[in-house]
Amino acid sequence: MSTDVNLLSKALIRLGILVLFFIASPIITTMGFKALNRFTEAPYIYIAYAIILAGLASLIFTIIFAFKTFRILKDAIFTSK
Repeated sequence: MSTDVNLLSKALIRLGILVLFFIASPIITTMGFKALNRFTEAPYIYIAYAIILAGLASLIFTIIFAFKTFRILKDAIFTSK
């Protein structure tokens, strides 16, 4: 068993991006719910719903991205050449 250094560097870069997604996704969702509480008029409430949907979509994308990143990390560390 040896470590694939090129794949490990790719996985670590993706892990750094994943940390940013872990921070940004809940913030976007929270901003959407705060906008929903603040705005009650018709044009602005649609923007609040759009922000909530974008935040929830980014949360789902973050979970999928996390699984892919950890799979690449696992393949990089536990490869057999």
